[in-house]
Amino acid sequence: MSVSFDFSDRVAIVTGASGALGSAVVDAFRDAGATVAAVDLVAPEEDDSLLDPDEGTDFYEADLTDEDQVAGMVEDVVDDHGQVDHLLNVAGTWRGGTPIEETDLDTYRFLLDVNLTSAFLTSKHALPHLQDREGSIVSVSARSSLEGGESDGPYRASKAGIRILTETLAEENLGTVRANCVMPSVLDTPMNREMMDYSEEWVDPADVATTILALCSEATPVTSGAAVPVYGEA
Repeated sequence: MSVSFDFSDRVAIVTGASGALGSAVVDAFRDAGATVAAVDLVAPEEDDSLLDPDEGTDFYEADLTDEDQVAGMVEDVVDDHGQVDHLLNVAGTWRGGTPIEETDLDTYRFLLDVNLTSAFLTSKHALPHLQDREGSIVSVSARSSLEGGESDGPYRASKAGIRILTETLAEENLGTVRANCVMPSVLDTPMNREMMDYSEEWVDPADVATTILALCSEATPVTSGAAVPVYGEA
């Protein structure tokens, strides 16, 4: 069974747009007819970028841990397109390999900033525009945020924070802006393949992007505050 969505006349901000999942989300929203504001520090022409812009995509370079840059980016999107309907907080990264007593403070702060602070700042500055449009937010948490584990505690804590941030956004904007998050297991990305020795089934970013699209659509009108598993078989 095929499923299609119509996001014509809607504007979606996608953070982490040059990465594997972010570029898949850009493709999904663009294919559904949305105008996409693709946000990243890595420009499309750089070797590490997986983003392939077209006439339905505008790229905005911003450090999402810097509030002034985030505020400026959101205002630029509104100036260019007049509205924001959907915010997709995809920007994030993984670091691990050491127990807490061996984890340096810079690594801890880096993970909290990239994975959680970025989502807080983009949500904060996009919310007034999303409220005007009765829009939606979907952020990316992780399956591993559901429990503690060895050697990647700061990563798990940052992704657990995404779930609490999501529940808070949903509660504070009840009936106005829907906020949800998805919880992938291990995404099939070049970085993960390089960094991880993983024997279970890898998750295709395109499949996760489809779930994110559905959570922003009229197919889920009363779903808010949810943490949706996207790891295939439980």
